[in-house]
Amino acid sequence: MIRFGIIGTNTITEKFLKAGGQHDRFEVSAVYSRTEERAREFASHHGAKHSYHSLESFASSTEVDAVYIASPNSFHAEQAITCMKQGKHVLCEKPMASNQQEVANMIKVAQEEGVVLMEAVKSTLMPGFKTLQDHLSKIGRVRRYFGNFGKYSSRYDAYKEGTVLNAFNPQFSNGSHMDLGIYGVYPMVVLFGAPLSIKASGVKLASGVDGQGSMIASYEGLEAVITHSKITNTYAPSEIQGEKGVIVIPNISEPEDLLIRYNDGTTETLPGRADKDPMFYEIEEFIYLVEQGKQQSSINSFEHSLIAADVLGESRKQMGIAFKADDY
Repeated sequence: MIRFGIIGTNTITEKFLKAGGQHDRFEVSAVYSRTEERAREFASHHGAKHSYHSLESFASSTEVDAVYIASPNSFHAEQAITCMKQGKHVLCEKPMASNQQEVANMIKVAQEEGVVLMEAVKSTLMPGFKTLQDHLSKIGRVRRYFGNFGKYSSRYDAYKEGTVLNAFNPQFSNGSHMDLGIYGVYPMVVLFGAPLSIKASGVKLASGVDGQGSMIASYEGLEAVITHSKITNTYAPSEIQGEKGVIVIPNISEPEDLLIRYNDGTTETLPGRADKDPMFYEIEEFIYLVEQGKQQSSINSFEHSLIAADVLGESRKQMGIAFKADDY
């Protein structure tokens, strides 16, 4: 069993633990929260035997093999580094950190300590994404990637009433780029690598974060268009457009039910539906890395996380969105 310690007692953690329950080598052992009461309550509810309200005590616990971090983005780097320096493997919720420099620092510590570090982007590890990669050549030379993801945030109603919750607070390195834009960026990076250039625009809110945005990433012979929003919904699918056809992706955050529409009018439904919870596959990959003594995933790799952080950072910079951790 891999004994997991949990940082972050929120909805995404609830989903993570539900998915972890489907893996036969997953065990939740400990919970960290800044308040002792919340740590004890969450641990008790999920069957964890240990709770901590001191990060240092949690990180040095002999009851923990690996840590899942789902705290606000601005805390990821510090918490991950603290845990890795105590020999803990780290699965860090997306985005990995506030910016590329923090990601680079995390990777450096992981390499020094010989532990696994992986960004918890679920989409690129789901069966549907592997199917997409396997069938990509069928559409000929790819000319456009369109990654679209937007969900109206329930916290935006509070924002409009004058209450700035975490989701719209730059203090926590939040906003549409970080929360939703990465769903379009990360698959793009895994499929096509680092873009040659980025052009970005969007809606900057008075709190200092972006409510929505768009970016065009340029590659040799290919352009990638990414749209994201926390202040509107979208029902448009994502697409990969090639010279022989188009792969239609209904939901870029959970790629399945993929369809190829060929230029001659025929269609092909692709296999690859998930038979487990969407977050199961990132847990499976992470546990495999720990058990095999590998430091990084070949898919959610150090390189891909660095490039994704660079793309998000450059896009934010062009919109004038800076976090406390940024150096511009």
